[in-house]
Amino acid sequence: MRLFGTMRADEKGQLEIGGCKASDLAKDYGTPLYVMDEEHIRENCRRFKQGFTKEGLSSEVIYASKAFLTLAMCTLVEQEGLSLDVVSGGELYTAMAAGFPLDRIYFHGNNKTAEELTMALNNGVGRIIVDNRYEVERLEKLCKELDKKINILLRVNPGIEAHTHEYIQTAKHDSKFGESIYDENLCEIIGVCQSSTHITLKGFHCHIGSQIFEEKSFLSAVEVMVEFLAKMKVDCSFITEELNLGGGFGVYYAAEDIPIHIESCLGKMLKTVEIEVKAAKIQMPKIMIEPGRAIVANAGCTLYTIGGIKDTYGGKRYIFVDGGMTDNPRTALYDAKYEAAVASKILDQAKNQVTIAGKCCESGDIIIRDIFLPDMECGDILCVSNTGAYNYTMASNYNRIPRPAVLFVRNGKAKVVVKRETYKDLIGNDFIY
Repeated sequence: MRLFGTMRADEKGQLEIGGCKASDLAKDYGTPLYVMDEEHIRENCRRFKQGFTKEGLSSEVIYASKAFLTLAMCTLVEQEGLSLDVVSGGELYTAMAAGFPLDRIYFHGNNKTAEELTMALNNGVGRIIVDNRYEVERLEKLCKELDKKINILLRVNPGIEAHTHEYIQTAKHDSKFGESIYDENLCEIIGVCQSSTHITLKGFHCHIGSQIFEEKSFLSAVEVMVEFLAKMKVDCSFITEELNLGGGFGVYYAAEDIPIHIESCLGKMLKTVEIEVKAAKIQMPKIMIEPGRAIVANAGCTLYTIGGIKDTYGGKRYIFVDGGMTDNPRTALYDAKYEAAVASKILDQAKNQVTIAGKCCESGDIIIRDIFLPDMECGDILCVSNTGAYNYTMASNYNRIPRPAVLFVRNGKAKVVVKRETYKDLIGNDFIY
């Protein structure tokens, strides 16, 4: 298992995270347990913020909160000087409860409800990223009813198919997100905004997908989008003030993943913006990006207790753990790959091919298929790495299984930032009639 951030193996082969021994965390807080390396998260925030800065160019890094969001994470993001991307009323409510500055909140979503839009308008979020022409009409109507004004970005689809999983490609011509930059009716949408006394269109947003390992994809998006801005200046007499290039920076999960060098890629993106804007003879807009997974994925891991070992008649060895698809649905959803290690045997030889399976009543409840691990026994603590993104946020109560606690660890100290759910929590909204 590749170690990230402050993860290390001590001289006895014991895994430590943030100066805390993994086996002690499991003992003190129970399993399954999400463990987030706070220092590593902060370092990633700083890498993006520093890497996406260039003299003479206005830029902003906006954390995509869907990757991992809690009150504590909102506070950390604010402290590190990043802005926040939310995609639902629940995410917005969390940010507001944490006291996150509203003018640094960007509200996304392809089908925001009237209640969510009203919530955003009444509380004065910085930007609403409008997904389509119908949302422009709805937002205009709501603004009039509430006597509110709002700055928006229009999400557009540049048609770039990055090499990634089909379910997380977002810029194909038939994507559910945004309006195509090739739509001949775009000027109509822009015209509605230009004539509005309540909506101010500041610019455009695009996002080409997730888990992208090709630098060229990001640079191509810059080129296509700047060309589009120039076309909108000519066709619609619209001067773009802001351009949000989205996120999608790939991270390491397993050996086949080769992430791009972040600082190098960010620098090239900004340089490409400068070159293309100058060539297009348009005004330099403010440039934004939205990393999420790249900030938290490698900073998180999940600890499980091994509850059973089973050799099947067909020759497969299963290692059963006390979690599963309820705390990590990504293997079932995307056939995601993960690495793992026995927390007390980090230095031991990995000689046994096994499959890590969860406790849910589903044949597809698999966390890792065919991984080599050392000898283990019931009661050992298994650490699955790189679970910081889209594990806690996608967790469910299937089979009425309570969701795990979340810890922040740093400098040998652990803080509970989300308490473990109890059985009482599971029935908290139930009624008998």
